[in-house]
Amino acid sequence: MIAIILGGGAGTRLYPLTEQRSKPAVPVAGKYRLIDIPISNCLNSGIKRMFVLTQFNSASLNQHIKNTYHFDMFSKGFVDILAAEQTRDSDQWFQGTADAVRQGAAHMGIHDFDYVMILSGDQLYQMDLQAFAKNHIEQKADITIATIPVNERDAPAFGIMKVNEKGYIDSFIEKPDASLLPQWESEVPEKNKAEGKIYLASMGIYIFSRKTIRKLFADYPDHTDFGKEIIPEAIKTSYKVSSYLYDGYWTDIGNIRSFFEANLALTDNIPEFNLFDSMNPIHTRPRMLPPAKTSGTYYWRAIVSEGSIIQADKIEQSVIGIRSRVGDRTVIHKSIIMGNDFYENLEELGETIPMGIGNNCHIENAIIDKNCRIGDNVTIKGDPELKDIETDTHCIKKGIIVLKKGAIIPKGTKIGL
Repeated sequence: MIAIILGGGAGTRLYPLTEQRSKPAVPVAGKYRLIDIPISNCLNSGIKRMFVLTQFNSASLNQHIKNTYHFDMFSKGFVDILAAEQTRDSDQWFQGTADAVRQGAAHMGIHDFDYVMILSGDQLYQMDLQAFAKNHIEQKADITIATIPVNERDAPAFGIMKVNEKGYIDSFIEKPDASLLPQWESEVPEKNKAEGKIYLASMGIYIFSRKTIRKLFADYPDHTDFGKEIIPEAIKTSYKVSSYLYDGYWTDIGNIRSFFEANLALTDNIPEFNLFDSMNPIHTRPRMLPPAKTSGTYYWRAIVSEGSIIQADKIEQSVIGIRSRVGDRTVIHKSIIMGNDFYENLEELGETIPMGIGNNCHIENAIIDKNCRIGDNVTIKGDPELKDIETDTHCIKKGIIVLKKGAIIPKGTKIGL
């Protein structure tokens, strides 16, 4: 088996976090990037041959993968980056998920494999991909789709399917209108029924048998997307399309609100996504940073990453990223501080507003991207009452204030309420 991880499109719904980076390169949980999640799931499941397909703002993602995932010379493992490229056959960028895999297929032909696993680069989950593959083989399926029960509110955002008693998918609809949902209810475990999760949604995670994906690409050369075109065609014809029901934690990091909530959920006493699982660790770049240093700060449900220097008065329900600097008497509440890419020396600290958060600041309902400079006595307070806006230094989206990467906020500034 080989794995193909889709690097995503322009990531407009995660803007401004995707202004200078691709979605899979967005920092998550203080010290990781989103791409670390699918790669870690593969490594923990014994899948060690991976291709990452990239297109938009891919420089930082390429650098992270190059600096992180190394295999020794006796291993056949690799994480290779396949960027969109012009060829004699096509001068187009990737037009969709299926088109991206189709264009990258030429580089995969030299490898020996029976199955292709296709994963998304912008989801947060821990999944036993070996069990997923075993189910595909036992079902003698041509295609297997990982599915998860969802409720009526979330169903219109996904591809929804109906599954028969043998576990095969009979029908599929992409992002149905709410009025159609009564026709798409499925039999799900009692636990899910009790939560109102009675619709089976595609997770955007697939396994194709090698012959199947080749034939589908040959039969439908103009189809560019798996969910909208390739999968529905396969279900309508003679292919065996199986459902693999996943009952663990999974969230699609599709927009600023879902990104914000997924990160803050990691600060729960027992979070659904377990960063502390020694059997299934999340891998990332080893940076050899010093431990975090704190001076008299009160913490409540906080994640603090290595290399940070914290003098804050209080940090509550927040994620503090690598190399963060937070000044004296500052309060941080329900916020994500992504940290910094490097340290400033003492001479640089005296010349301008230092990188990090100054003294006597109040940060609430906010995301502070990397390398921001926030002066003393600054208030940044998001609230659902705020209207969506964009300025040179920040955006407000659904009440969350997002400081752009490298933003400079002068002392005494007030943003939000």
